[in-house]
Amino acid sequence: MQAATSLPSNFRRVCRGARRRGGATAARGALAALAAAGSLLLSAPAAAEDYTGLVYARHDLTLSVSVPGVVSRVPVAVGQQVQANQALLQLEDRIQGTEVQRRKILLDDQSELRATEERVRILTPLFNDTSKLLSSGGSVSRDEVVRLQLELVSSRSRVEQLRAQELREKVELTAAEQERDLRRLVAPVAGVVTRVDTDIGEWARPGDALIQLVDAAVCYLRLNVPAAAAQGLKVGGELPMRFEQGTGVAPLRGKISYISPVIDAASGLVELRVTFANPDGRVPPGIKGIVQLGGAGTR
Repeated sequence: MQAATSLPSNFRRVCRGARRRGGATAARGALAALAAAGSLLLSAPAAAEDYTGLVYARHDLTLSVSVPGVVSRVPVAVGQQVQANQALLQLEDRIQGTEVQRRKILLDDQSELRATEERVRILTPLFNDTSKLLSSGGSVSRDEVVRLQLELVSSRSRVEQLRAQELREKVELTAAEQERDLRRLVAPVAGVVTRVDTDIGEWARPGDALIQLVDAAVCYLRLNVPAAAAQGLKVGGELPMRFEQGTGVAPLRGKISYISPVIDAASGLVELRVTFANPDGRVPPGIKGIVQLGGAGTR
């Protein structure tokens, strides 16, 4: 501001000197000085501004079952830390469990296959010897050789059928196990159970919000800033952030993980996300976060 107020007086002194000297060159020099001073004023860095957003967890999941049924067990409680693939809810599955056992029994029953393979093992040398005896003019009828040949072919075909049946039974057992597993709700990721909206004996339907699971080990600050403030920011760059007063959460630095390529037509704002590690949960999701953009210290 001081430079701006002193500029006209300096310019008047230079112009008066130029008139006294009567030199056109000096007047042009004064104009050049005025233009340089104006460019310095225009190039002064803009003042940094604070922009506020909300902190979100990396995963905030509302879980439901994929098939309807009666809830038989809820092995978790609100506030419990769970690991990925840990059981959260169990539907009644006695019928499906019985079907799995039946399929296992069928698959494990190899008696007919073993007996038929043994029959093939016995018939093969018998047929070969009988064929040789017939060829050498021995005392064996052609009908006997044909009968042994048909019996051997039939036994070999039965072995192939039983082996194919074994493959089908494996697939059917897998399908029965998958059908049973559909009645068990497991955690897709590690996290903390924040809500349980069902209990033993209740009817659960697909689409019902039953359990909420939050993984806040990694969080991100989501905010909307003017397009001008987002200029110069790049994905992967770091930004310092602080949090609303009274929460006791210490400031930290995060990395820009997303800059929207689209400017909202109604507001002229750009969505920005700053991701940061939160392994000990010191930053609770839902808290307000503040970043400063537009100053010389923005990177």
